Amino acid sequence: MTARSPISGSNLVPYISVIVLFFAAAPLALSCGPLWGLGALVVAVISLLTTRRLQRRLEKTAGTDWLLDEGLVQAQKMAAIGQLSAGVAHEINNPLAIIRQEAQWMQTLLHTDHFQGVEEAKELYDSLREIIQQVDRGKEIVHNLLDFARKRPPVFQRVGVNKLIKDMAALVAKEASHKGIKIDLRLAQDLPPIYADAPQLRQVILNLLNNATYAIQRKGEVTVTTRVAGEEALEIIVSDTGPGIAPADLPRIFDPFFTTKPPGQGTGLGLSICHGIITKLGGRITATSEAGQGATFTITLPLQPREG
Repeated sequence: MTARSPISGSNLVPYISVIVLFFAAAPLALSCGPLWGLGALVVAVISLLTTRRLQRRLEKTAGTDWLLDEGLVQAQKMAAIGQLSAGVAHEINNPLAIIRQEAQWMQTLLHTDHFQGVEEAKELYDSLREIIQQVDRGKEIVHNLLDFARKRPPVFQRVGVNKLIKDMAALVAKEASHKGIKIDLRLAQDLPPIYADAPQLRQVILNLLNNATYAIQRKGEVTVTTRVAGEEALEIIVSDTGPGIAPADLPRIFDPFFTTKPPGQGTGLGLSICHGIITKLGGRITATSEAGQGATFTITLPLQPREG
């Protein structure tokens, strides 16, 4: 917050009439009576307050204009990144597919009789497996970039949210259990179905579950709760017992390409894509967190389709 500047220099121009009234108060009191002088002072004070208020509004408007200009520049940058990423992603997909195919073929060759008994065969096989895993990760990043850049309207259909959540929890449950992480489902039994895009909603839930287990790392709990919110909406709440989100990072977590993960472990597109999907479904997603108290993501979705 910037300090308000005092009335000085060029800022005196709007107050000329106020100054004139202040200096005219004494002569008016002497020549026309004290009531005239008092009236001049009252008018001068009112004029001073009004002028100052208008000046502050102008300063505030100027600051807002600057923020709008900055926001417009940022929006243009993000639009350019979106267009660029779409083109680059298509170009990257083909070589990644070839690399993966050749690595799998080399793994197949290592199983032939010719390589039996070769000491380095297992090391080569493990190295090829690592190559395939990194290629798959690259393909996932490319897929996220395409989803980020592509404008794809949702296909609304009847969705049972509880079943969808159970399916996604089952996908991460095994890996989570290896880390000592429990996934606790607290699903409302009377939850009505909604009209949404099931594949996109699955993507959102899976991303939140993966983020929660990543945040906890070892030994903790991820809780998924569903409940009716009023007469026209329901809520999906995903909370974890991880370290939480820093207050400085919390306002930015839905920004594209913003990530708190170490380099090479996150693209910063996951939550941004989730935010876009939920918005397209006519809902909203919010996050709350306290340092050392974990994080909670709340999704609110309408029961009837209402495209955002």
